[in-house]
Amino acid sequence: MVVKENIAAVVERLSAPVVEELGMELVDVEFVKEGGRWMLRVYIDKPGGIGLDDCERVSQSLDTMLDEKDPIPQTFYLEVSSPGIERPLKKLRDFQRFCGHRVNVSTYAPLEGRKKFTGKLERVETGMIFLEEKGEKISIPMEQISSARLYVEF
Repeated sequence: MVVKENIAAVVERLSAPVVEELGMELVDVEFVKEGGRWMLRVYIDKPGGIGLDDCERVSQSLDTMLDEKDPIPQTFYLEVSSPGIERPLKKLRDFQRFCGHRVNVSTYAPLEGRKKFTGKLERVETGMIFLEEKGEKISIPMEQISSARLYVEF
């Protein structure tokens, strides 16, 4: 039996090869309780974006795999979707892939008196990201990042 804190990590490990085999990227996995029911959310992406057919194919494949492996002891609802235009950046490869894009970054503790930054992701080096925000260069240790997302201006 897997404890709930580890379920997302276990499902991510099991799901990544399934999603990649279908020609897509596994962006994130969440396992949360909402309104009295457990939700397993799997976010996928591919160049050109995700469509309903992609979500359906991944959902069917994951449903079969999860039935076979049975890593989740309680009843849950599976939801497969795109990460959206304000895609989260979680892994090193996400930051590397989106260099040159504008991002929103929040930190656990204040850096230079602030915890929220919006700027162009200039580069990624070992353990650090570098932003350009209104002409100012900002370096943020990756272990200090509580959340990061692509920034979309409307």
